[in-house]
Amino acid sequence: MPRRRAGALLPLENEILGVALVMARAGQATFHGFGLAQAMRERSASRSLTAHGTLYKALGRLEDFGLLASRWEDAASAEGRPRRRLYELTARGVHAAEQALAGGGEAVRRSPRTAPGPA
Repeated sequence: MPRRRAGALLPLENEILGVALVMARAGQATFHGFGLAQAMRERSASRSLTAHGTLYKALGRLEDFGLLASRWEDAASAEGRPRRRLYELTARGVHAAEQALAGGGEAVRRSPRTAPGPA
């Protein structure tokens, strides 16, 4: 695993942000991990996640950086299945995602979790 420079995002984290931004622009502001993994596979057939645990750890880091916010879905929405954790880009996350899509990558500082911003 590559060493992380202070404040730098890993390629997987940039990819997550980019796909989340594309999903948000397509009208899907919130997403869950499994759905994100499917979208990532569809978008980049050459790259596949080694394990979903890797994805969920990256989602947690992005939330710690203040780029994503999450909440558990309502029990009524679950319809007989386990509830999903829903993620959403914050305003800061949108900016970082735009940088990731432009190929610039975003340097971030760890900050307290923030409320979701407009996507």
